[in-house]
Amino acid sequence: MSDDKILLSESEIPTHWYNVIPDMPSPPAPYLGPDGKPLNPDSMAAIFPPAIIEQEMSTERWIPIPEPVREALRLWRPSPLIRARRLEAALGTPAKIYFKYEGGSPAGSHKPNSAVAQAYFNKIAGITRLTTETGAGQWGSSLALAGSMFGLEVRIYMVRVSYEQKPFRRSMMQTWGGEVIPSPSPYTEAGRKVLAEDPNNPGSLGIAISEAVEEAASRADTNYALGSVLNHVLLHQTVIGLETKKQLEKVGDYPDVVFAPCGGGSNVGGMMFPFLADKAAGKNIRLVAVEPTSCPTLTKGHYAYDFGDSAGLTPIMRMYTLGHNFMPPGIHAGGLRYHGDSALVSQLYHEGILEAVAVPQKATFEAGVLFAKTQGIIPAPESAHAVRAAIDEALRCKASGEPKTILFTLSGHGHFDMAAYDRYLAGELEDYEYPDEAIAEALKQLPKVAV
Repeated sequence: MSDDKILLSESEIPTHWYNVIPDMPSPPAPYLGPDGKPLNPDSMAAIFPPAIIEQEMSTERWIPIPEPVREALRLWRPSPLIRARRLEAALGTPAKIYFKYEGGSPAGSHKPNSAVAQAYFNKIAGITRLTTETGAGQWGSSLALAGSMFGLEVRIYMVRVSYEQKPFRRSMMQTWGGEVIPSPSPYTEAGRKVLAEDPNNPGSLGIAISEAVEEAASRADTNYALGSVLNHVLLHQTVIGLETKKQLEKVGDYPDVVFAPCGGGSNVGGMMFPFLADKAAGKNIRLVAVEPTSCPTLTKGHYAYDFGDSAGLTPIMRMYTLGHNFMPPGIHAGGLRYHGDSALVSQLYHEGILEAVAVPQKATFEAGVLFAKTQGIIPAPESAHAVRAAIDEALRCKASGEPKTILFTLSGHGHFDMAAYDRYLAGELEDYEYPDEAIAEALKQLPKVAV
């Protein structure tokens, strides 16, 4: 093991997931049903298996990872933690920069960490089909992979703009046996309603979620699987941060600041939650979510109860939101085009435990290109948001002379995003800052609940 690439053995894959809820300053705000009252777990049984519902509501700090799930994770875990020395040299910074590389999974991102767990728990519950949504395609391809591993059919509603931008993600899903449908689609009531209003609607994660949930709720053999936002998804992703802490211990280091891209929160929860207990115990560490200026959920959103989807089929969650009718622009970081954020991430941000920054599209791709030239890995556009924030922090260290330790999640490679890099290199990408008045208009549609 060099100190550039810090590796773990397969025996060091975590045996338990870490649940952040026991270490939060205050209990999570409850999910609400359509009547505005706290949600009964039984009402989630139409779309989730018992083990997932139990994990969603659990207050246990450590939850065992079943051996069949750990066996599946061994295909790509543990993932490497890498010291970005070439990037440090290019920046001329006194800071140390580490990145946890999740792009070595078969799907090329961190998303299979939860996909294999969800597929397993549905399989043992007797479910034979799963529906889901996907933006950039990383979650959809991950669930298609997991479905093939555990013998489940998978139908994926893919946000139309990404369906058109990323044909090879679509091919990946189909290769693993997934059925891919552009959303909004004519196959669900939610999709038909959107298309009636605008036949050229580019789609959004909120709409795709509505379609997938609607179908799952209508079939006894089918459940729904979500790639981010909900508690159990962030729980499954904590293998990232748990491994990272072990790896840093091996070289006697600890981060001053941690960055992760933020769309729904799976990256943030996965990397940062295992560090949160240290912060609660007094450790001086900053935990920073990084989002696009075109979809500024944490930095410009409103902390309120809102639906997780456009049609209002999901539980009502207290989160930072741009309004469930928010229609984001067709930026190339399709995985970050979501109107809301995880209720846990939102509450921790609201309470000042987590921080957030928003970065523009062109600066994000600039950072991605610099990272590729120095470290060799072309980051996914979503991941490049964290690269941008880490570079900015390293440049601040250069100006101040502070030798900080910077850590970020490189959550996936960009091999299926080269059309976006083509547009950046041709000077065709534009920055887009979502206007305050559009956010204000979307927030008028928030559900009315008594808090």
